[in-house]
Amino acid sequence: MTNANRRNFLKNVSLGSLAAISIPNIVSAATVADKTKKVTLKKESVVLFQGDSITDAGRKREVDTPNNSGALGGGYALMAASALLLKQASLNLKIYNKGISGNKVYQLAERWDTDCLQIKPDVLSMLIGVNDFWHTLNGNYKGTVKIYRDDYDKLLDRTRQALPDVQLIIGEPFAVKGVKAVDDKWYPAFDEYRAAAKAMADKYKAVFIPYQRIFDKAQESAPGAYWTGDGVHPSVAGAQLMAAAWLECVK
Repeated sequence: MTNANRRNFLKNVSLGSLAAISIPNIVSAATVADKTKKVTLKKESVVLFQGDSITDAGRKREVDTPNNSGALGGGYALMAASALLLKQASLNLKIYNKGISGNKVYQLAERWDTDCLQIKPDVLSMLIGVNDFWHTLNGNYKGTVKIYRDDYDKLLDRTRQALPDVQLIIGEPFAVKGVKAVDDKWYPAFDEYRAAAKAMADKYKAVFIPYQRIFDKAQESAPGAYWTGDGVHPSVAGAQLMAAAWLECVK
C-alpha cells in the first residue's frame, strides 16, 4: 500500500468499521474446521517456539531464561506466552523462543540438539517454510519443495524419536499477496510449501494453525498492509492475530 493509499484508507474508514475488526472473530471464522485437536498443558510444562524471523522477532539470543520478555522477542511468541502465563499462572510454565531470522528447515536441524532436544519441550511449536521458498527467488538458495518436505520430515522424525511424548503445533507458512515482497512470482509454487507443512502436521498428528486462511480472512476487515509490513512479517496487529490463533491450540 502506498502512503497515499494508506492515508485514503485511514481517512475513509469509519470508526464503526474499525470497531468491527475483531481478532477473536477472525480467528474463529478462519479456524472453524481445525478446532478438534488441542495440546494439553500440565504443571511445569516446557513450551518451545521455533522458527525463523517471524518467531525470532528481535529476541535477545544471549538470554536463555524462560518467560523472559527479551528472550521471547517482540512478536507473536511473546504475545501468546504473556497471555498463557497470565491465564495459567498455577501451572508454572516455562516458555522459550529459539527462532532465528533467516532460517530454513535445514538450519533448524543444524542447531536442533542445543535449541530443542536439550530443552526437552513438552510442547513444541514450529513455524518454518517461508524462507525455504522466498530465498529461492533471489537465486541464493537452490531448495525445492521436495527438499523442504523431506528436511521437515527428517527433523520431525528425529524429534519424535528423542522426545516421544512431545506435543506438536505446526504453523502454516503464509504470505500476504500484494504487499511489497509478495507478488505473482510467489504463486502457485508457494502454495506447495503450505501444503507440505499441512502434510507434516497430519503425518505427525500435530495441531495445525492455518495462518494463510487467518490472514486471508483478516483482510475482510482491514487491508493486507494493516496486518504485515512486507507481506511476510506481521505488524503488531498481525502478531496479535497469530498469537490469538496459537492460543486456540491450547487447553
